[in-house]
Amino acid sequence: MPRFSVIVPAFRVQAYLTECLESVLSQSCSDLELIVVDDCSPDACGDLVDEFAARDPRVRPVHLPEHSGPGPARNVALALARGDHLLFLHGDDVLVPGALRAVAGRLKETGEPDLLVFGATTADWRGEPVADDPGGTSWSGWNRTYRREFVQREGLMFPPGRHEGLPWAAAALLTAGSAATLDRVCVRRRAPLPSAPTEWTAEDVADLFEQYDRVFAFVGTRPGLADRRPWLYRRMVEHLAQVCGAPGPLPRGARAAFLRRARAHCRRHYAPGAPAPLRARFRHALVRHGAHRVLRALLLAAALRRRTARRTIRLARALRSAALRLHYRVQRCLPLRADRAVFAASWGHGGYGCHPAALEEAFRTHAPHVRTAWVARPEQHHTLPTATRRLTPGTAAYWTALARSTYLVDNTGFDRRLVKRPGQVLIQTQHGTPLKHMGLDLQERPAAARGTDFAALVRDCARWDHVVSGNRLSTLTWERVHPGGWTTLEYGSPRNDVLQRASAADVARLRECLGVPRGTVAILYAPTYRDHRRTQQPVLDLDRVARRLGPRFVILARAHHRHGGPLTETADGRVIDVTGHPRVESLCLAADALVTDYSSIMFDYAGLDRPIVLHLPDREAFEAARGTYFDLRSFPPGALARTEDELIDIFATGHWRGSRSTQLRAAFRARFCPYDDGYAAERVVRRVVLGQRDETQGLPAVVPPAQRRPVPSAASAPGPGPLPGGTGRVRPPSLRVTR
Repeated sequence: MPRFSVIVPAFRVQAYLTECLESVLSQSCSDLELIVVDDCSPDACGDLVDEFAARDPRVRPVHLPEHSGPGPARNVALALARGDHLLFLHGDDVLVPGALRAVAGRLKETGEPDLLVFGATTADWRGEPVADDPGGTSWSGWNRTYRREFVQREGLMFPPGRHEGLPWAAAALLTAGSAATLDRVCVRRRAPLPSAPTEWTAEDVADLFEQYDRVFAFVGTRPGLADRRPWLYRRMVEHLAQVCGAPGPLPRGARAAFLRRARAHCRRHYAPGAPAPLRARFRHALVRHGAHRVLRALLLAAALRRRTARRTIRLARALRSAALRLHYRVQRCLPLRADRAVFAASWGHGGYGCHPAALEEAFRTHAPHVRTAWVARPEQHHTLPTATRRLTPGTAAYWTALARSTYLVDNTGFDRRLVKRPGQVLIQTQHGTPLKHMGLDLQERPAAARGTDFAALVRDCARWDHVVSGNRLSTLTWERVHPGGWTTLEYGSPRNDVLQRASAADVARLRECLGVPRGTVAILYAPTYRDHRRTQQPVLDLDRVARRLGPRFVILARAHHRHGGPLTETADGRVIDVTGHPRVESLCLAADALVTDYSSIMFDYAGLDRPIVLHLPDREAFEAARGTYFDLRSFPPGALARTEDELIDIFATGHWRGSRSTQLRAAFRARFCPYDDGYAAERVVRRVVLGQRDETQGLPAVVPPAQRRPVPSAASAPGPGPLPGGTGRVRPPSLRVTR
């Protein structure tokens, strides 16, 4: 018997059925059968089902002689199902990648419950999440799996009608002997198009009440469920009140008739006893008594209250904004403070990290007379050091710091409302070595520019005093794409200092915190953002890669910050989602190898002298949409894979750390990490704050790559690798800083 029986009724969904079925058949958990019921659909659904059945033996097609509706169609599939657990989809739903494996793992963890509830989301035609249909939110049967033996034992069946899921979901919830939850979105539903009719017909309204009659009749046949009638009655009243009060399904002028029918229904099934909040009790009373005029007046009053509240909020915000502008203008009249510095990552949208974090630490270490502050939202304040002052964007303290601090440091553009004062020093650190086209070069790349205000970009560049650069490529690129009168500080990448200072104990601690088992090879997978794709799902099936590589490998998966969500984890811990980890440098230290594509993380990781593998499956599309400053194929940092199978083969054969990969990495490191010796942040602080321009004045000299000793990889497998050591930081007395 298969593990899962996935049941899909198909009626007039030919445009979406292929995507639905492929999302099931491409699951990493392949132990399934897919029963697709062609509900006598007048379009090509039947032909599509047969085509899938011819290609994949797991597909079991069923063709009904006449249209019966989704409920009876599912009942036909229920009689044929052989899987241990049942899962229902609509013909235009999508099962997200890795969903079935996550469900299978959770079922095993919780002892095979009768019911497993997981997350589901509804998206509009743009992919944006939307609220569910008010007529269907009270009872949902499509975000859970059901044990087939439980369904057969209880004799659960779908009734006909539009709201066929209501009696099914209610009966399953009331009779399940055990239930569990999975905190993960597994199903993505498709919202109706704006042009689609949303109002209910008279038959739809009648069907809703008939379905509730079926639910209470079912409870009446089960004496053991008598104590659940008050709870069920309360849920029904809440649902009816929601349908009546929502701006959606009921046609204009139909609320009175709906409430009259709801009143009769409530009297028929009246079962007090379930406690409810005071406001809910009042709303329930209006439904029970059919007071449609009172309910309508309350709805109008609530709408008026919301409009008044929105206008009041807008007025309050305008007054607050005017007061803050006046406050900022007054603060700019006061003297600058030479002992104040303000730092931010993405100017308040990022936590403590990247190059500004390394410089903030260096300010406190090498210029202790300067008091530092960090701009971050309240939910990110916990990431800040205790010695650093916390500033929330948009507050009076924030504007005071911007007006009176001498040093301002950020890795993106500064606040557009900032007025630079004479004597203020703005330090732009950027995000890393640019491989992708940046700045003004995006003018010819509309897919990547996405409405960038290039005039505002040029005005912002004119305010900069210094730009931190890690290598010659960065220097030449920044000066061209971010034109201004600023000075380049080609001293290395400050955020990479920690990669040279870390010890083996630090690496062991980080791996333990991330859950990396001892003796395994940890692969950090960090793809970049793809401007030519609307969705940012990873191009690798991480679960398949982990299974093919075997238990000796673990994948640390980190999505780009513009990905919008976490990546897929596996229940066995072979794929660990580290998207939310605040410091990418820590992930680099914990990993034994890096897999990336066009991300600048490769330039940082090269300083560790650990293996790097590039996965470039869509090179032509990426370079057409974004463009690159050099061809990675001609100068790669290690082995290069075009397909998923090639990537697996590189690790399975050991080519990822072979002699050729080591040679490529050495050349790449020499070209792009000339100054990443652990002293980049110190050089910047000594130059900008203390005025030291060369080593004769105290500026740290550059340690040549051959003399650096980065901490070795934690992997114990033999093969080419870094030199032993990890904490040695050699400072030759007579080496000149190359500018």
